[in-house]
Amino acid sequence: MASWIFHMFMMMLSTFISCSQSKRDKVLYCSACKAIVDELNYSISQVDPKKTINVGSFRLNPDGTMTDKKVPFARSETHLSELLDGVCNSMSDYALYIDPDTHHKQYRRFAPRVSGSSEDFPDFENFKFDGPEASNNLKFACETLVEELEDDIISLLGRDEGDVQEKLCSRVSGYLLSEEGMAVIPGHRARQPR
Repeated sequence: MASWIFHMFMMMLSTFISCSQSKRDKVLYCSACKAIVDELNYSISQVDPKKTINVGSFRLNPDGTMTDKKVPFARSETHLSELLDGVCNSMSDYALYIDPDTHHKQYRRFAPRVSGSSEDFPDFENFKFDGPEASNNLKFACETLVEELEDDIISLLGRDEGDVQEKLCSRVSGYLLSEEGMAVIPGHRARQPR
């Protein structure tokens, strides 16, 4: 009897989880994933590449020496964790952008990063500003993805490999939009570019 109750509980739990995952707005979560990578890459680029941090164990070796290693601070786990704590606060700088040719929707950064630079201002004609609610939705999606993918984000950015955005958003979370603007279903791999 107890095993039957446990089995029913597990079935209900898996149904609940799959239903909650399927109700996610694909454009919102894809955009949040892309924004996370974009914001983190920008923050990393602002750190002096010569700055290092000591990592490793602080235990003494049998011979009385201590082993530590210096790694670049910008891509250290410590720095990336700090950046992840505040990355979702920048989601208020994003708004829904509708491509005039393809009508493809995604959230894009509209606020320039460097104050006073008029070159960074986009054409606001194709942005749809829905007030603070849209920004809050994007921030919630960002926080959800950071919570779910924190280890993957730190691992991918820490290794400084190629296209982190594709690796994270398509392979790990499944929320990268395809070339045709269709959202890829979570759990399915995006088509590889030719």
